[in-house]
Amino acid sequence: MPVKQDRRLRVGVLGCGPIAQAAHFESCTKARNADLYAICDVADDLRNRMAATHAPQKSFADYDAMLADPDLEAVIIATSDAFHVPAAIRALDAGKHVLCEKPVATSVEAVEELKAVVEKSGLVLQVGHMKRFDPGLQAARDFIDDGMGAIVALKAWYCDSTHRYPMTDAVQPLMIASKAAKKPSVDPKSNLDRYYMLAHGSHLVDTARYFAGGIVAVDARQSQRGGMRCWFVDVEFSNGVLGHLDLTVAVRMDWHEGFQIYGENGSILGKTFNPWYYKSSEVDIFHESEGGSRRVLGADGHFYRRQLEGFADVILDGAPMRGADIDDGIASVRAMVAIAQSVRSGKPIRLDEVSGEV
Repeated sequence: MPVKQDRRLRVGVLGCGPIAQAAHFESCTKARNADLYAICDVADDLRNRMAATHAPQKSFADYDAMLADPDLEAVIIATSDAFHVPAAIRALDAGKHVLCEKPVATSVEAVEELKAVVEKSGLVLQVGHMKRFDPGLQAARDFIDDGMGAIVALKAWYCDSTHRYPMTDAVQPLMIASKAAKKPSVDPKSNLDRYYMLAHGSHLVDTARYFAGGIVAVDARQSQRGGMRCWFVDVEFSNGVLGHLDLTVAVRMDWHEGFQIYGENGSILGKTFNPWYYKSSEVDIFHESEGGSRRVLGADGHFYRRQLEGFADVILDGAPMRGADIDDGIASVRAMVAIAQSVRSGKPIRLDEVSGEV
């Protein structure tokens, strides 16, 4: 059994779909400083089954009823992307902190509207870019901050695999669905360019920003061949770092995700695994002064539990935000919109000039 602190954040999970079943319910029950206080879903059959399995203190069919509970302190928004911003605003208006699944929004206007509410509320909003809580990535970031010197260039890639579902089915719990589940008015998979960018590109962009800082502009190309979609994106970072991103869905090989970073006093080479293995990235950090590499084991690779614990630390103890905040969420959405616009126009696009949907 996990060791729990005496004071724990009382969390409600909105949505009982796949991401909640695979990640968030377990994270709440295992977190040292949080509890699964409540769950909420309009589908009675799904909600009742999840309540029987994960044993929250309370179960709600109505979101506003859950938000009205004075003992509830924070909400994890685990719904379809289209519902993220409205659900986050309602939670903030009700005085609840928010951990929102990525991408936090699907348009520049929606995420800017959310930022205004966050700033007015004075509450914590963290975006679910859980890779920031991968111990391998954190070790790389520590070297960047203290030892690497000036970064020269970054390359990062995120290539989903045709074999990912047999692999994830082997390690995930059996996913339970309901015909009564609330779905967006438009099927997210009706536009695969948009769907893949929101689902996968959001990770790639945030990882690049986590290492190399703010993105000023992108110059993107896309290819569709052999049933694959491939984006190659040249990135201009605000600090002068050269960047190149590769988003490909789906490669005919194993899951292929990682990064290379070249710096003044060393280099970093990272290999990231399918997230549902909960295995920390293998990150080799080469120190020029030593002529050798180091690699952290990262034995605790439960990124989703670690991100919840970081979120709770901010709220309960005033710890610094180690996750992605609303400004990171805005930057991610702007980058994805800029990539899409660059592909359509064939020209570089500045992030501060974009508007509209991804």
